[in-house]
Amino acid sequence: MKSFAGARLILLQPSLPKTTASATLSPSPAYFSHHHRVWLVLLISFFAFASALTLLSSSSGDSRQTTVTPLLPAPAAVTAAKLHPALYETLLHYAAQSTANGRMPESDLRAVAAVIRRRSPCNLLIFGLGPESLLWRALNHGGRTVFVDENQYYIAHYEERHPGLEGYDVAYTTKVSELGELLAAAREHVGGECRPVQNLLFSDCRLGINDLPNHLYDVAWDVILVDGPRGYSPASPGRMSAIFTAAVLARSSGLGPTDVLVHDYEREVERRCSAEFLCGENLADVDGQLAHFVIRGGAAARKDEFCFNRTAAAAASAL
Repeated sequence: MKSFAGARLILLQPSLPKTTASATLSPSPAYFSHHHRVWLVLLISFFAFASALTLLSSSSGDSRQTTVTPLLPAPAAVTAAKLHPALYETLLHYAAQSTANGRMPESDLRAVAAVIRRRSPCNLLIFGLGPESLLWRALNHGGRTVFVDENQYYIAHYEERHPGLEGYDVAYTTKVSELGELLAAAREHVGGECRPVQNLLFSDCRLGINDLPNHLYDVAWDVILVDGPRGYSPASPGRMSAIFTAAVLARSSGLGPTDVLVHDYEREVERRCSAEFLCGENLADVDGQLAHFVIRGGAAARKDEFCFNRTAAAAASAL
């Protein structure tokens, strides 16, 4: 007889249909699709709500800032003003104390400064660079100051050391020893290339300076100072061209008047060329080595002659 001690009990259960078991153990694809749709709607709603809340908060803040912060006034228009008298006197004082070679006597310096002060801020044209150049530029604060010199390296040196300084070099083709010849040629062509009213940019007059930048010939110059080029020897360029050019610019640009100042007026070239082109009837003052002419342009300027009395001008230039 066999023993039952090692017998095992086996329970048999009836199997369920496959479709029913599958449906019970795992969700259907339709369930997943519905579940994802719900989460997507919730996420979109959340971000929409957050965006709306942020926009409302920003608008509220902007409106509060607009209401609380007062409107600032528009900046005042910048207008050029004359130098304060104390500053003007200080500049003159230190310039007069300068020990630089070739500087102007104090009386001449003060005479030039007085004209610039009266017209400033203005368009100021200066022939020649020298110890007083920075003073003239400072006195014309707020205006335009242009320097013309024969030495391009000297101009480059000034522009490098003093940013903003405006200077141009000119190649002079004249000599002091040619004074008589040049004056005779100018008289001969006074109705043509050397006429008193013209655009020197297109002139073939030997005394005319026509190699400056084009725009300078259209400037209405208020003050022109002739303190260059060199004129102390027969081989020096002399100031014939500078004085002639100043006379034409003063008559041709703007309605005037233009103050033309000629330094070293005691020298023959300066005296004779001033009489020929700036004219005795326009002489306002002679102070030391400085002559002051007031030239009227526009309708008041003669087109055929520089001076109303050519005979007197020729006689004065011959002295």
